[in-house]
Amino acid sequence: MAMVEKIVFVTVGTTSFDPLIEVVSSKQLCKQFKSLGYTKVLLQIGRGTFEPEPILQPGFTLEYYRYKDTIADDIQNASLIISHAGAGNVLESLGAGKRLLVVINELLMGNHQFELAYQLYQDGHLLYATCSNLAEVVREIDATTLKPFPPGDTAKFSSFLDKAMGLS
Repeated sequence: MAMVEKIVFVTVGTTSFDPLIEVVSSKQLCKQFKSLGYTKVLLQIGRGTFEPEPILQPGFTLEYYRYKDTIADDIQNASLIISHAGAGNVLESLGAGKRLLVVINELLMGNHQFELAYQLYQDGHLLYATCSNLAEVVREIDATTLKPFPPGDTAKFSSFLDKAMGLS
């Protein structure tokens, strides 16, 4: 019987977020993913300059790519998604019903990414971390119960965004 792949998909969208890619591809975090039963870490690194060292071990691999026309299959196949706080990636991951850990880019603190992630965290849909506490949050995510995000109600999402941005 073939072993079921348990995949961590990491995405930074069209931006660059080298600190995130560096920490998720670090020996420490890869060891942690493996101990939690993950068999593959797939990174979408966007415009980043840091290129991680691929890992090809029996029972554990780490691969990366820059861009694809669509990441829908990678999202669908993932057991855990670690994403930058871009609204598109966050909504696509939540819409697919996936466990989502959003990593806030502390260098971009004024850009509303935190407000979006924090509101979704408050509502119980995702966990969030920074690069510095990512390992701790990854340890806790399997034990965390997250609520599914209500699908496809654009009015709900608009009012949610207004709330997150402090407009209502």
